Amino acid sequence: MPAALLALAIGAFGIGTTEFVIMGLLPEVATDFGVSIPSAGLLISGYALGVVVGAPLLTAIGSKVSRKTVLVALMGVFIAGNLVSALAPSYGVLMTGRIVAALSHGAFFGVGSVVAASLVPKAKQASAIALMFTGLTVANVFGVPGGTALGQQFGWRSTFWAVTALGVVGLLGIVFLVPRQSTSDGPGLRSELAVFKNLQVWLALAMTALGFAGVFASFTYIAPMMTEVAGFSAGAVTWLLVLFGGGLVVGNLLGGKAADRSLMPSLYVILALLAVVLAAFVFTAHGRVTSAVTIAVFGAAGFATVAPLQKRVMDKAKGAPALASAANIAAFNLGNAVGAYLGGLTIEHGLGYTAPNWVGAALAASGLAVALISGLLDRRRTALVEQHPVLNAV
Repeated sequence: MPAALLALAIGAFGIGTTEFVIMGLLPEVATDFGVSIPSAGLLISGYALGVVVGAPLLTAIGSKVSRKTVLVALMGVFIAGNLVSALAPSYGVLMTGRIVAALSHGAFFGVGSVVAASLVPKAKQASAIALMFTGLTVANVFGVPGGTALGQQFGWRSTFWAVTALGVVGLLGIVFLVPRQSTSDGPGLRSELAVFKNLQVWLALAMTALGFAGVFASFTYIAPMMTEVAGFSAGAVTWLLVLFGGGLVVGNLLGGKAADRSLMPSLYVILALLAVVLAAFVFTAHGRVTSAVTIAVFGAAGFATVAPLQKRVMDKAKGAPALASAANIAAFNLGNAVGAYLGGLTIEHGLGYTAPNWVGAALAASGLAVALISGLLDRRRTALVEQHPVLNAV
């Protein structure tokens, strides 16, 4: 593994930790600033909005700058946002810090995916992307539980100080380990924007949004599902989340390897598996052992999609992949928000805590349908090129 991938993974670990750790610290933040839990929960929504806006915006701004320089600048923004959060004297300033940190999130993973792929031969590019995203998955296993425990013991600000320090380590790793690329390496903003004329790019973004909407329709409500339906204690939820995080790590790495062998067939299988697992979760959630096993498989299936989806977007935005890659990270977060909203609607309408799993299964199946359409268009184009070779130049 190139050392530069380790530096990217460290940055991803810090970003993943700061994104999700706030969920475990909402009571402390709400008490400190005298706001309600729902108001504190808006810190999660604010972060997601920052990702959606920042991903394409900062990538576009940095389109004429070397990718290493862009990554260094993004880590600087991430550090600044978490430093503001750690020092925040009010709820509004904390929200500002969260949004500032989030601005770097999508662009970092978007540009970082392109850099990671450039470090290895083409046959291993999906695996390289998966290795970078391992930092994000490991954050869910160690960073989020550890950050939550730290914040509960020493105050929520200590968690943001720790994440700030992680950002500094990631920044130094990028400075010293990521090879420099010339400013002429990038295709320019006009070329980056031109890839959005390609229907296949939009289909790839739709796969991402629908697939992860399916994941978060269920995952958002995993705590009440486990305590109210499966019968676990509130304290056991932390360990169930660690189990889910372990599934994320395994699924992420296996998904990358599968995509290197055969990208679209891997997506068909993974999205189908995700839909089946979520549908099964409606029933397995009623038992402790069955729900625990399902959570691990759910995590694996959910994150096995990440590297293949990211690689698909990059392949279809060939020659100008950075902006499309960052847009795909925005699509992940858009899916998170939409899935959580739709899953919540089923609970609000009295359908029970397992109902979001049906929503998740339907969304994942929709993502599979889009993937099948995209694959069909690929096969039709291949057939046309074989009949009329001149089309290959179009």
